[in-house]
Amino acid sequence: MTTIAPHLLGNYAPVPDEITVTELPVTGAIPPELSGWYLRNGPNPHEAASAHWFLGDGMVHGVRLEHGTAVSYRNRWVRTTTFTHGAPLRDDQGNVDLTAGVANTHVVRHAGRTLALVESSYPYELDCRAGHELETIGAYDFDGRLRTPMTAHPKTCPVTGELHFFGYGGPSAPYLTYHRADNRGELTISRPVDVSAATMMHDFQLTAGHVVFMDLPALYDRTRAGAGMPYVWAPDHGARLGVLRRDRPYAEVRWFTIDPCYVFHTLGAYEESDGERLILHAIRHDRLGDGVDINGRTALWRWTLDLVAGTVREEQLDDSRAEFPRIDDRLTGLPHRYGHASTANGPDGGAIHRYDLRDGTVTSHRFGPGRAPGEAAFVPADDTPGGPGWLMTYVYDAATDRSDLVILDADDLTAPPVATVHLPRRVPAGFHGNWLADV
Repeated sequence: MTTIAPHLLGNYAPVPDEITVTELPVTGAIPPELSGWYLRNGPNPHEAASAHWFLGDGMVHGVRLEHGTAVSYRNRWVRTTTFTHGAPLRDDQGNVDLTAGVANTHVVRHAGRTLALVESSYPYELDCRAGHELETIGAYDFDGRLRTPMTAHPKTCPVTGELHFFGYGGPSAPYLTYHRADNRGELTISRPVDVSAATMMHDFQLTAGHVVFMDLPALYDRTRAGAGMPYVWAPDHGARLGVLRRDRPYAEVRWFTIDPCYVFHTLGAYEESDGERLILHAIRHDRLGDGVDINGRTALWRWTLDLVAGTVREEQLDDSRAEFPRIDDRLTGLPHRYGHASTANGPDGGAIHRYDLRDGTVTSHRFGPGRAPGEAAFVPADDTPGGPGWLMTYVYDAATDRSDLVILDADDLTAPPVATVHLPRRVPAGFHGNWLADV
């Protein structure tokens, strides 16, 4: 009997085609000041089934809002060279083609460019202009300056407008390179970081004065290459956090040992005591299973790094099995009080949680049985960082086998949704996205 992989069943299964539907029905009222795109990326194999959920071709799902109306929904595959020509990331001789890949993990905007990201390859630029919505422009390598893959979790400094990111991967050193692009999109810094092995580094963080890397025990295993995710859990490798001063980008990275764990996604980081302490919040996995299957508990944790004493304190803050944490991105690297994360399934259906990092309380919006939210992006309601806003997320309804775009009041998660945009089909379970307001 043939067994179908879990990432090809239910709402993980791909949708078969691209569609465009206009004039979407809405329950509630879309805030009239919202004009732009809500975009979310995720894997959607277009021909043969992928060997792992993480490896499917990228598909971006977008809802266009204008002045209180839901103008359209469209979904488009990212036309990478892997999608169009079957180009492999590595050929039989081991040569790497960084334009190959699936671009399936995130969508961000920097210096006027909308980029679809995956951590194994170059970004791919998308066209969001009227009449060209979500068409693929092509691979983007910062005018030839980028020579490594690009993480799917870059950080934009709200003070300088600089984009901080890294590249990792490959069977030989340097296993990690730190990059920085200015607010015009020019790549200005690329420096190797000395790490002892090829680990899977999915995310990192930024503070006002530092960059924080995570060297965790998910090790590259070349024997698994081509047959799924080529990483294995290796707790004997150890786990550590690396700190680099932003004003000395070529200086030595200072490492702090922590208990073995894995972090796919950080919530945020900031400084206290004039930069003497760094605070990092993230969703901690106690371990990973073979092939990077999640196998263990997840919860929100805090790491406090004392740069004077050279110590680190680790604390669990909540026991909700949550993932996909987000903050108001205008507070990236700066002190922030609130963060959010999602739980896809639970006794009362999925939920979005709002963490008050100051008083330790958690408020949740529960969607009801059979309704599963994805990542929720914060959408500002005014020009005040950390001020009022909304949370946007796609929510899958198992009863109808369709999805909605749900808009919640971030300051009152216990209230009914502000608006629910009813989509013509389901949006498969995916990864990350953003609200891209018209500028």
